[in-house]
Amino acid sequence: MSMGPLSRAGPSATVRRMTDQVMGADRDRAALEAVLAGKGEYELFPCDPALADTAAFCAHYGFALEDSANTIVVVGKGAEPVYAACVVLATHRLDVNRAVKGRFGRKSSFASPEETRALTGHEIGGVTVFGLPPELPVWVDAAVMDRPRIVLGGGSRSWKVIAPASILLTLPNAQVVQGLANPAPGHDGDPAPA
Repeated sequence: MSMGPLSRAGPSATVRRMTDQVMGADRDRAALEAVLAGKGEYELFPCDPALADTAAFCAHYGFALEDSANTIVVVGKGAEPVYAACVVLATHRLDVNRAVKGRFGRKSSFASPEETRALTGHEIGGVTVFGLPPELPVWVDAAVMDRPRIVLGGGSRSWKVIAPASILLTLPNAQVVQGLANPAPGHDGDPAPA
């Protein structure tokens, strides 16, 4: 069957968009591999960007919420705002009003998506704790360390990092914090069996 002559206009917009997505995902993977170098065992898991948000990702790809850890940027308010990245299980809620405020010593809140993007270079749904600015403190809720393996954002909405929780201890600015987050309603906080 003849397909006819190729258009002189070049590839269709759909083909260009798909090519751009593949090339972007390859660049994202290379950047992620660079910041993970020397940090021990890990696996990179490709993800449909439309399914990058934790609940959708876990439901679609069959991961337990208890094994997913989100990186959330918080801000301490003041004339000179201060920031930190917090790593908490998806089954927990970050305690901004007490734990974060207590660590900053001032009124605190979640950073806006714009602040998060400006500080990390990552989109919400893909924020990773790896490769963040060295001056940014990283606070890891102690419950995260109880998990034998965790799923973390990969720096873009196209990748996730699967690794032992101990990989977080390879970060020079990481501190494990007891009570940084609390179990969300419907979750008892007990680790699920490995």
